[in-house]
Amino acid sequence: MTPLFGILLALVCALATNLGFLYKHRGACSAPAVDIKHPLRTARALFASRWFAIGMLVAAGAWLFHVAAMAMAPLSMVQAVLAGGVVLLAVMAEKMFGLRIGRRQWIGLGLTAIGLVLLGLTLPATHGAHSRFSLPGMIAFEAGLIGVGALLIIGPQIGAPAHHHGFMLGAAAGILFGVSDVAIKAISGLVGTAGVAGLLTPWTLVTVAASVAAFYASAKGLQDGDAVPVIAITGTAANVAGIVGGIIVFGDPLSTTPVGLVVQFFAFGLVLIAAWLTPAPVRAVGAAV
Repeated sequence: MTPLFGILLALVCALATNLGFLYKHRGACSAPAVDIKHPLRTARALFASRWFAIGMLVAAGAWLFHVAAMAMAPLSMVQAVLAGGVVLLAVMAEKMFGLRIGRRQWIGLGLTAIGLVLLGLTLPATHGAHSRFSLPGMIAFEAGLIGVGALLIIGPQIGAPAHHHGFMLGAAAGILFGVSDVAIKAISGLVGTAGVAGLLTPWTLVTVAASVAAFYASAKGLQDGDAVPVIAITGTAANVAGIVGGIIVFGDPLSTTPVGLVVQFFAFGLVLIAAWLTPAPVRAVGAAV
């Protein structure tokens, strides 16, 4: 019963997360440009925007649902359920916020949802929250994600296309949210065995640091890129990081059948194709608008 309740909480989280992102996008676009050299001034300017503040409040509620879901159900299953939020994002963006979504983006969002849902459906049934983890595996996995996130943040400085930096910042934010999610999952297990003393762990610092970095990367990505692609890649990167983290760090099982494994690799392929399709095509310089 507990894992099922965790999945229901994940569904509520998916709805609230995307609604919060859309509010934050509206607020970030009306705020001064994010300047990481002045983090406190930047944060004050962002929160001075009413829409951004509302978005953060909604996101905070979604985060509480997410933490509760991760404490009650396997991490990989929670993240797979959150995949449905991609479709909710597209509907809310068009119907509630009047944002235009092109055919290519609809295809990308659809492939993302299908791929992540297939992953969820092919994961074997498990019991309990599975919060026990391998310390070396945890350190290696989290360090790898932080490294990839840092490369995406500095992308244009190392030769990546500058016009896709907003999309890259969204991916970096999602990866860093994934770092936080995996750490929170570990903390939930420590608290379950040691009580409040379980919070006195280095993973609490990792959670806070990754969340703060993700906050600034996400805000800057929302300012520099189109709303739907940036939000979609943020959620997708966090979902994939959570699913892979559940498998590698916490031992959530892969499919035990050849067909299931083929479907899972196919699902990951769909997600990669979707990540390529989702950013809107860039017009040539001087082209008519």
